[in-house]
Amino acid sequence: MSTNHLLEINQYGQSIWMDNLSRDIIQSGELKDMVENQGISGITSNPAIFEKAIAGNVIYDADIEAGVRANLPTDKIYESLVFADIRNACDILRPVYEASNRLDGYVSIEVPPTIAHDTEATITEARRYFQEIGRENLMIKIPGTEPGLPAVEQVIAEGMNVNITLLFSVESYVNTAWAYIRGLEKRLAEGKDISKIASVASFFLSRIDSNIDAKIDAKLKKGVDDISVEAKLREVKGKVAIANAKIAYQEYKKIIESDRWKALAEKGATVQRLLWASTSTKDPHYNDVMYIEELIGRDTVNTVPPATIKACADHCNVGDRLETNVDNAYTLIENLKDPDINVDLNAVMDELLDEGIDKFIQPFQSLMNSLEEKIKVLSPV
Repeated sequence: MSTNHLLEINQYGQSIWMDNLSRDIIQSGELKDMVENQGISGITSNPAIFEKAIAGNVIYDADIEAGVRANLPTDKIYESLVFADIRNACDILRPVYEASNRLDGYVSIEVPPTIAHDTEATITEARRYFQEIGRENLMIKIPGTEPGLPAVEQVIAEGMNVNITLLFSVESYVNTAWAYIRGLEKRLAEGKDISKIASVASFFLSRIDSNIDAKIDAKLKKGVDDISVEAKLREVKGKVAIANAKIAYQEYKKIIESDRWKALAEKGATVQRLLWASTSTKDPHYNDVMYIEELIGRDTVNTVPPATIKACADHCNVGDRLETNVDNAYTLIENLKDPDINVDLNAVMDELLDEGIDKFIQPFQSLMNSLEEKIKVLSPV
């Protein structure tokens, strides 16, 4: 029997979650097996994942038909399907939640992406999702937009677990971490327990390299007269996301050394772990597991899509690398300002956040359209 390298990662203090959920893997027992035997200790989902799971899949038809008979609107039928899958996944992961003392065993569900810039709507939907799904090991995903952070603070203060998603810049991560801390402080000031709340900050990776690589390739395509300039440009390709993540982790370490955090930790607060997301390698010329191998380290999570899970289980070279070559990471990010390279990292991050929200809105709306078509087909004449 071949070695599953995923099982080696946990010894370095990192948890592996799966970035995928569907009724098929729940009902077939595949998810249970992955949790019990293959090192998966959490689940993340998003509108794109549910669109892929539900659209064109007959496994949901009976429940859609039941929703039609009950005269439910499309959005409520959608929620009935998704909430059922989330509850079942939470139940499968409950033993992990208990065995890890609430460190792992979470299932994430995102509030509708259409409200990413609406603080009050986000708070309202987070409350409703948490109450209606009714599982302690549920995490509510809230985008790390400027209006999202006050929602994070309030939802944490009310005792919900939160996965802050679509983080690209180090600054956005730091702002997220302090929103978590403010939420805990607010809850503590109200005399409430803060020891049972968990949060992760989902820091995206491959999309950063895809965006910057495209900019570098465009410069190279135009032609570069100086060989040294060409070398500078090529040196950046495929390396920014990992460097950016390593710097974010250094900020995490500063935050947990702060007096404000230590005061909360003394009251039982759990650290908000950095979660590496968007970890499938988009460029076939790159190592297919580089976003796992290079970012293994303590107090982190990596959420991995199924194909990359299989690749890592087969051939990941596991080691504690998150704090290696950190000086090089700072240098590489600083070099982006070099006039010969001239990549505005802040502009890239803003662009990626806007794109990220759109990438979730589009499948969400597509899924709603698919459901409406199914409802027409399944509705009695």
